[in-house]
Amino acid sequence: MTTKTQSRADSVQKVTSAGGLQAWLVEDYAVPLVAFEFGFLGGSSQDAPAKAGAASMLSALLDEGAGPYDAEAFHRAMDDKAVEISFSASRDSFNGRMKTLTRHLDAACELLRLAVCEPRLDEDAVERVRSQMVAGLKREAKDPDALAGKAWREAAFGGHPYAMPARGDLDTVPAITRDYLLAMRRRLMARDNLRISVVGAIDAGKLARLLDEVFSALPSHCDLAPIADVSMAGMGEHKIVDLDVPQSTIRFGLPGLRRDDPDFWAGVVVNHILGGGVFSARLFREVREKRGLAYSVHSQLMTYDHAALFSGGTSTKNERAGESLSVIEEEIRKLAEEGPTEEELDKARKYLIGSYALRFDTSTKIAGNLTHLQVEGYPVEFLDKRNAYIAAVMLEDAKRVAKRLFLGKKLLVAAAGRPTGM
Repeated sequence: MTTKTQSRADSVQKVTSAGGLQAWLVEDYAVPLVAFEFGFLGGSSQDAPAKAGAASMLSALLDEGAGPYDAEAFHRAMDDKAVEISFSASRDSFNGRMKTLTRHLDAACELLRLAVCEPRLDEDAVERVRSQMVAGLKREAKDPDALAGKAWREAAFGGHPYAMPARGDLDTVPAITRDYLLAMRRRLMARDNLRISVVGAIDAGKLARLLDEVFSALPSHCDLAPIADVSMAGMGEHKIVDLDVPQSTIRFGLPGLRRDDPDFWAGVVVNHILGGGVFSARLFREVREKRGLAYSVHSQLMTYDHAALFSGGTSTKNERAGESLSVIEEEIRKLAEEGPTEEELDKARKYLIGSYALRFDTSTKIAGNLTHLQVEGYPVEFLDKRNAYIAAVMLEDAKRVAKRLFLGKKLLVAAAGRPTGM
């Protein structure tokens, strides 16, 4: 007797409001909660170079007073109804989320409407958030991880928007004005670049009504600056940021694979085998377990809308930095030349397939992942196809893609600290 695997895609309803807004909905009445997650296409890459950090600042201000409420009153109104509302900015999207008990849904949606459509951006709130950002940037000026990442990003992307610091720097954040933030909100937050997911105890009819109530006052069209595709630069370079600390933080990378590349899923499997954050990964085994060079080491495939990367990092004692990097480079070389073993491939596929369900074990996670898929341009059917893509990766695919990713290529490396041997 065979059993049919439950379809995740079949549980997703596509809801369209009277005003033309669309959302993906998963009805779930197990608990009386509703989770909204939404994203506007275009994130910190839309910051002007002299105003880097603006999208991050805007995301911190939308719940700092809206409509008739100043910041204190707005937070008190959320607390009174146990409503959670927050915003964030990534490189390619501007994101929001709301979670509420069903009995407070209408009041929560009204607060969300105010935050999205009528944020006050009062001058005192702008200055308070600016001060918080500046304080964080001053801390980052002595943080090895932040400094290594900044040096790596600038070497990899040069004058492209992806090279800019998403949270700005000490020159740009003070230059961001309230008027600039209001203009950015009008450019970014529009109905045509909005992707919405909702999970919880709500039906399609009520959701359709709430979509129009919350979002219909937004502009119909966004006004995003075009962003060019960019290839990673700097391969073979070593960038050192001198910092008087006992450990060096190392970042390394190469060009990766775009989401629509036919080899992408084989690349996901290959990366998992190399440094995918599990104890069986080659880098973890060789760098930490065998040699005790670092507490952790990782690698990942990163896919932006306009760039694709293989990247990774570790932290180690200054005097062992060169040795650590040599071990990492040797493991990458061996994987490129020899490929993974059948046992490694089997373990990687099983882990990647089995762990996928953990992305969908709460309503908030489900809503977040559904919005992430929409923002990245995946159809709802991807929910059922993703594991099949992983399962279809054969040993010859993994070997071929390992060669494509790594063979004969030299890492771009950035390190913050006083590393020796690099």
